[in-house]
Amino acid sequence: MGETRLLLKHAEVPGIRHYDAYREHDGYKSVEKAFTMTPEQILEEVKTSGLRGRGGAGFPTGMKWSFLAKPEGVPRHLVVNADESEPGTFKDRYLMEFIPHLLIEGMIVSSFCLGANASYIYIRGEYAWIAEILEEAIAEAKANGWLGKDIKGSGFDLEIYVQRGGGAYICGEETALLESLEGKRGNPRIKPPFPAVKGAWGRPTVVNNVESIAAVVPIIMMTGAEYAKIGVGRSTGTKLISACGNINKPGVYEIDMTQTVEEFIFSDEFCGGISNGKRLKACIPGGSSVPILPANLLLTTATGQPRLMNYESLADGGFATGTMMGSGGFIVLDEDQDIVYHTYTLARFYRHESCGQCSPCREGTGWMEKILKRIDEGQGKMSDIDLLWDIQRKIEGNTICPLGDAAAWPVAAAIRHFRDEFEWHVLNPEECLTRNYGLAHYADPLEIKEQA
Repeated sequence: MGETRLLLKHAEVPGIRHYDAYREHDGYKSVEKAFTMTPEQILEEVKTSGLRGRGGAGFPTGMKWSFLAKPEGVPRHLVVNADESEPGTFKDRYLMEFIPHLLIEGMIVSSFCLGANASYIYIRGEYAWIAEILEEAIAEAKANGWLGKDIKGSGFDLEIYVQRGGGAYICGEETALLESLEGKRGNPRIKPPFPAVKGAWGRPTVVNNVESIAAVVPIIMMTGAEYAKIGVGRSTGTKLISACGNINKPGVYEIDMTQTVEEFIFSDEFCGGISNGKRLKACIPGGSSVPILPANLLLTTATGQPRLMNYESLADGGFATGTMMGSGGFIVLDEDQDIVYHTYTLARFYRHESCGQCSPCREGTGWMEKILKRIDEGQGKMSDIDLLWDIQRKIEGNTICPLGDAAAWPVAAAIRHFRDEFEWHVLNPEECLTRNYGLAHYADPLEIKEQA
């Protein structure tokens, strides 16, 4: 089908990171067009486009913007969630590192639509060098009249600020992010009130991730109706996918969501097949928090149709036979990978990143980590598998924020689809200690985080 490129169209242009090259390739033209429109017209284009949040939840962006309260005399804010801490996800990093002006351009248009005069990029602490790139790009944009007072004679004022986080995964949740932005401990807030009513400093705030805001640029340039023609059904436009794991061509790809999963994995245009001539075993298609699927369910839906790389098709059948698009962190596992070990490393990560505010998450993530470690090391019992299932079930849906769900879903899916591997660990304790895990120990997200 070919790779559809809207966001990455000019990614390989020499010097595109800097203003002059970006401007030469249609940079900031969407801002010029937006200033000929009313905020209401821009909002309508975003709604018509069908753009859904690209950070994981997939909520319609235009609808989210329409919820923004507009009390008279009260400032409003746009906050870009650049806290890309989901293991397996790195597409926002790619955008910010190589095409930072695309995000800034999207923020100007979005801020104009929302009536926000002070907007923020909240970036994860480990992305220190990218924060510097963004600050340089913001300075370039301001020097060329795209930020500040009365931008290009439009009467619209805007300043953009970069706020570095402290490296906490929990701050990827929008209300924890806002708490951290305000200088407080990044604990999620109880909702309501929602950020659209009471967000940053108690003011109406929209929080969107990097890819979502960058997508506003092509939407304004090509119109929402044309953008909606790309993709299928409610999965409109393009989606950035971070592909990694046991594949020949890891990287960031832009797809139009009519792509089949099979073609995405095995086509030379994308992942290039499984590395070292191995067989496909399983995949986590949306970042570490979404359910893992074995190869047979990954490639076809419950009705036998080819599974597509979009929100609806990946979720087909619910968690019994489906998964989620999530953040687009596409982690491929070959036949040598040990599901129990990988589930343990993910449980270790979520235990470490739990803020501890909710007891089901605070206690449950620790219990799951200990039990999985026991099973992985050949010291488990058959009853431990059922105990794991019971613990994850009591975490899911019982916490203030989705981190509890993010910790529970990988464990549930691993047991649901790979229970035989858990039983193998229990029945073969001596082999567990000497088994060759291949790349398993290389892909420990918590170790990577600690080394960053």
